[in-house]
Amino acid sequence: MQPINFETHPSRYHHIELEINGAIATIGLNIREDKPLRPGYALKLNSYDLGVDIELADAVNRLRFEHPEVSVVVVSSKRDGIFSAGANIFMLGTSTHNFKVNFCKYTNETRLAIEDATENSGQTYIAALNGIASGGGYELPLACKEIYLVDDRRSSVSLPEVPYLGVLPGTGGLTRLVDKRMVRRDRADIFVTLAEGIKGQRAVDWNLVDGVFPASKFNECVAQRAKELAGEGHTERKGILLDPLSPKISEKEISYKYVKVTFGPEERVAHLEIEGPKEIQAIPDDPTVLGADWYPLRTFRELEDALLQLRFNYPETGLIVLHTRGELNKVIQLEEEMFLRRDNWFVNEVMLLVKRVLKRFDVSAKSLFAIVDEGSCFAGSFLELALASDRAYMLTSTEVAITSFNKGSMPMGNGLTRLATKLLGESERVSEVLKQSEPFSAQQAEESGLVTLAIDELDWDDEVRVAIEERASLSPDALTGLEASLRFAGPETLETKIFGRLSAWQNWIFQRPNAVGERGALVMYGKPGSPEFDWRRT
Repeated sequence: MQPINFETHPSRYHHIELEINGAIATIGLNIREDKPLRPGYALKLNSYDLGVDIELADAVNRLRFEHPEVSVVVVSSKRDGIFSAGANIFMLGTSTHNFKVNFCKYTNETRLAIEDATENSGQTYIAALNGIASGGGYELPLACKEIYLVDDRRSSVSLPEVPYLGVLPGTGGLTRLVDKRMVRRDRADIFVTLAEGIKGQRAVDWNLVDGVFPASKFNECVAQRAKELAGEGHTERKGILLDPLSPKISEKEISYKYVKVTFGPEERVAHLEIEGPKEIQAIPDDPTVLGADWYPLRTFRELEDALLQLRFNYPETGLIVLHTRGELNKVIQLEEEMFLRRDNWFVNEVMLLVKRVLKRFDVSAKSLFAIVDEGSCFAGSFLELALASDRAYMLTSTEVAITSFNKGSMPMGNGLTRLATKLLGESERVSEVLKQSEPFSAQQAEESGLVTLAIDELDWDDEVRVAIEERASLSPDALTGLEASLRFAGPETLETKIFGRLSAWQNWIFQRPNAVGERGALVMYGKPGSPEFDWRRT
């Protein structure tokens, strides 16, 4: 099967029309039926597949970096009477189990990026529903700050997955209804079991949308609201161009400028190596002159692409072994300077990207081991990767270091730092660790909880080898459940519910005969006859 490419550009979009008009941008859905990611289904009624969401994710990211002057983004449809019918059912019905789950995870991450842009980048998203918004076609608007629906007596919002398909809304719809829009749970219960959805004033009364406008005034009213929110825009900001990463891909490795993934020699193991910064130049008065090739931006864009490649194109790779190569002091110097300049929109945007990529690393359905050996540079954001890993092994002759990046600007989905999550209930120890300005020796790092084990040179090769071989031999299903349960200790948030509770249920439901059996609801959709259910509750 052809590998999935996660890089695109507005000039190559098939399904999205991105328009910039001063302070206001529009993402218009005009999904081409004849351009699915893979053959075998047609993208009718503005339904989407992963290819559409790759374009959407690209547009959201480009607006942040290339068009920072934009302060409002309107998500709309170019089709009369239909906003979006959601994820394409026939795509889901013919996809493998792991693809379905990863598809839901990716679309979740894109919607979280929309919310992050609204909250932290000064780009407020509003959804203009000029027609029916069903399933994922309503979950996308739920990620927006405000939702407006045309009042034409036929257009509704709905989450019909339970009555129609025997599955759950897969991209956070249930959680956003009650946790974000604070829809009463009894009303939410009715809504998500009502296949035809809810329209008009009732949708407003139940807080499913923020307002309805008659068809004759819909575009005018949405434009007026966008203008009110946009103001003058961010006229002081000047964007940069994001160039293609263009990795070199062979059977044995994926190679970027600063990131390299090597497969083997162990079975089902990928070694991911990040090269640290070689030269540190002072951040100029206008940091945008550094462009897309600025080390932290380029490196974390590459890391993000590598993680997506591993997630979708290498499903049998079960363990990622993380390595860094470089000078500890250069990572520290770069990140401290970035932290001091975080009031600049561009530096802040790069830091927000680092935060999002770290979160994508957190939810990897792979085992994650960090290897701190000679030549490593696990400081700051790279130390965050080690803290996020299931285990971190450290050679006794090496050091790791804290930077300002470890002190709260890179939270996990649970709202806590990775160190606080790892040392849950030990807040005093966390405070003590963060006070230390000097690098940590291996013994100090182990005692402080920064790494799992410090190992001397005599035992290093054997201990690391055995740990890798043992991990790669265990059940992938059991490990996925184990890792997801252990990684997000502490409080639940909207984000952890989506990636923990929802993903776990959806993972299970996607394998049940009631959904995907010979006469399961997902399989029978669009065919003559009704689904057949095993009525026993578990």
